[in-house]
Amino acid sequence: MLIETLAADHALAVIRAPRIDDPIALCAALAAGGIRVIEFTFTTPGVEEVISAAAELPGVVVGAGTVTDAASAEAAIHAGARFLVTPGIQEDAAAVAREAGVPILLGALTPTEVMRAVGLGAAAVKIFPASLVGPQYLKDLHGPLPRVPLVPSGGLHAANAAEWMRAGALAVTAGSSVVSAADIEAAEWDAVTARAREFSGAAADGVARRG
Repeated sequence: MLIETLAADHALAVIRAPRIDDPIALCAALAAGGIRVIEFTFTTPGVEEVISAAAELPGVVVGAGTVTDAASAEAAIHAGARFLVTPGIQEDAAAVAREAGVPILLGALTPTEVMRAVGLGAAAVKIFPASLVGPQYLKDLHGPLPRVPLVPSGGLHAANAAEWMRAGALAVTAGSSVVSAADIEAAEWDAVTARAREFSGAAADGVARRG
């Protein structure tokens, strides 16, 4: 379900905020803009309650990000997370995900790390920080590793999403350029939907222009 939805929407929203009072409204706003895969990070206070509430909304795939150890992986799964995301290679979290049958996106940057992530059972590999390397780097990785699903994260926005998709990304990560903490605090759901639509549309355009 995760990979299929990522492949269909070409986008994943990463939510970081000091407070999220209405995760269902937030997820509904993102889904209305074409982004149905939503990651709530462990840097958000009370993230387990947020995940548990958001997971009740039909039509979205809710997961946990900034998973850094087995304990956070287990807590996320218990809260209802349908996927996990790590900032780097995390063997203990990967083991928990495998045992539970929950897909995990392991963070990596170098070819060695990408290969290690695949060996640990990653459903896809998060390339982070993507802003450090650029879209051409994704093409270079896919030279020797053509079948590894790659999801760049960090520094992506509507203006460069298409370029990353043209470079072969499975999906691109929408962060604060689509959903900011201020948007969440003010419940600016129409604005979130509009930016999600712009971001997902740019990503889809990049797929259409792959050559």
